Amino acid sequence: MNKELEHNFVTHLEQNQNIVHKVCRIYTHDIESHNDLFQEITIQLWKAFPKFRGDAKFSTWMYRVALNTAITLYRKSKRSIPTTDFDTVDFKISAEEYDDEEEQQLKLMYAAVKELNDIEKALVFLYLEDKSYRDISETMGITEVNARVKMNRVKTKLKKILNP
Repeated sequence: MNKELEHNFVTHLEQNQNIVHKVCRIYTHDIESHNDLFQEITIQLWKAFPKFRGDAKFSTWMYRVALNTAITLYRKSKRSIPTTDFDTVDFKISAEEYDDEEEQQLKLMYAAVKELNDIEKALVFLYLEDKSYRDISETMGITEVNARVKMNRVKTKLKKILNP
């Protein structure tokens, strides 16, 4: 494998790994699942990286791959997902410590988000990341108007969940 390609990938991943951690937190319920999903997303990013053309920002592309991997993995959770052994990849990434002890408000919000369907979770995630509706529509593959409408519906749904 091309060392320059590998170096570029590791650099981009280290700079943006918080994106993957946030996706993992939304789609998993425990640290083992979080780590498994982080590994699977990293592998999928590595496999897709040679095809990354730079048409969008790396972070936008990374969101899309991470969300698609998480959604696919958990929609097919009844079936076994083929994975690649991470030990066969010879690059090392210095991982940031993941702190599972967040404020109570954040925990309540994550609990409410977990009650949403996969697409709604992705919308909320991107919205909370301060992505514009244009970026959300590009990442999700929907129109900007559709992203706004869906987000308004999700906000209403979250209000009902948090304030029954």
